[in-house]
Amino acid sequence: QVNLVESGGGLVQPGDSLTLSCVVFGGKFGTYAMGWFRQAPGKEREFVAACSWNGMSTKYADSVKGRFTISRDNTKNTVYLQMNSLKSEDTAVYYCAADRVWTIARMSEEDEYDYWGQGTQVTVSS
Repeated sequence: QVNLVESGGGLVQPGDSLTLSCVVFGGKFGTYAMGWFRQAPGKEREFVAACSWNGMSTKYADSVKGRFTISRDNTKNTVYLQMNSLKSEDTAVYYCAADRVWTIARMSEEDEYDYWGQGTQVTVSS
C-alpha cells in the first residue's frame, strides 16, 4: 500500500512564501515521477508542477512558472513544492500525486498518476 501525506499548508499574505512537503510511505518512491495539483473552491483540480524520478526533468503550469519550484529528496521519500510570491489566486487545496510509469508527455494529466494524497490547504489572503 502506498500512502502520500502532504504538509506545510497554511494562511499567508500575498507576496509571502510557503513550502509544501509530501512524504510517500510504501512503494518505491525513487522510481516514481511526482506531481503537484491544486483545486480552488468551485473549480476543477488543475496541474501545478511535476518532476521525474530523479528530479532532472520538471514541468510547470504557466500560472506558477518562475514562482514555484518542485524538488525531491529520494533519501527521505519526500517531494517539495517551494512557492514564492504567492497570490490570492493560488488559494487552493494542494495535492501531491505519484506516477509509477512516467510518461513525460503526460506529466500534467491527472489520470497519469496512480496514488494521491489527501491534500493540504493553502490560503493566500491579506
